[in-house]
Amino acid sequence: MDDVIKEMEKYAEEKGIPIMQKRGMNFLCKFIEKNNIKSILEIGTAIGYSAINMALVNDDITVVSIERDQDRYIEAIKNIKKCKLEKRITLVLGDALNIDLTGKYDMLFIDAAKAQYIKFFEKYKYFLNKGGVIITDNINFHGYVGKSDTIESKNLRQLVGKIENYIEFLKSNTEFDTKFYDIGDGLSVSTWKHE
Repeated sequence: MDDVIKEMEKYAEEKGIPIMQKRGMNFLCKFIEKNNIKSILEIGTAIGYSAINMALVNDDITVVSIERDQDRYIEAIKNIKKCKLEKRITLVLGDALNIDLTGKYDMLFIDAAKAQYIKFFEKYKYFLNKGGVIITDNINFHGYVGKSDTIESKNLRQLVGKIENYIEFLKSNTEFDTKFYDIGDGLSVSTWKHE
């Protein structure tokens, strides 16, 4: 299993595919274990790296993961088969904003198009079990967040601006209690207060 994970890390680095940083991944897996999370919905599979790591925390964890890029989706299927996790990880090919899912989950993990974070959050919060959690990766976005006025590239500045908007959205969201962690590329953990 470790070999497959190392292979994936190498593949992602060579192909320039964004996967979760190791420290962030470790934090996520410890969080899943400590909070006894059993069902996870992930937005943004890429090559299946985080889905596999999350599923390996415990034998009774199931993951549903959505990916819109067909090549990455196919690569993720291969990696999941290598780890013999096809019974516990379900991949869905499509745009997370356009597909209809059913089911309830203990945790939602958002690691996809940064510009759509608020939309993902708003659409999928209804899929959480009572007391469920939404974890979002790349909250610091390579250290650019909070410094958008110093960025020269217009596209990058706009993207970072959207992440900054998302952070403000989380801070002012009364339904969820959000904590921010400066681990990996920055993580937010939003717990549903659920009156």
